[in-house]
Amino acid sequence: QVQLVESGGGLVRSGGSLKLSCAGSGRIFSSYAMGWFRQSLGKEREFVAAIRWSDTLYDDSVKGRFAISRDNSNHTLYLQMSSLQPEDTAIYYCAAARGEPRPQREWYDFWGQGTQVTVSS
Repeated sequence: QVQLVESGGGLVRSGGSLKLSCAGSGRIFSSYAMGWFRQSLGKEREFVAAIRWSDTLYDDSVKGRFAISRDNSNHTLYLQMSSLQPEDTAIYYCAAARGEPRPQREWYDFWGQGTQVTVSS
């Protein structure tokens, strides 16, 4: 069984930075793609970024502002967020998939419970 636990969310002012972490446990292999999604109030869950090995994938809305990385030795995924804007406010979810990075949420097999990020103007 795979478990994912996000942390690092909080309240930040516009233009600020936050770093999210996702600790994985169970049978997570380095070959798994891991990704970040987010869901704001009244909207569907949307893709943010994903990574497997050196391959990364970003949504256009976060390119140049967010950076995804992972530490396979301890199954931890990170999302460094910079130049945050109020529209980045959402619950951020970590996910894992048995395959390459893709933006479709249906591709991912395992999900965390999410961490709230709130950006004030």
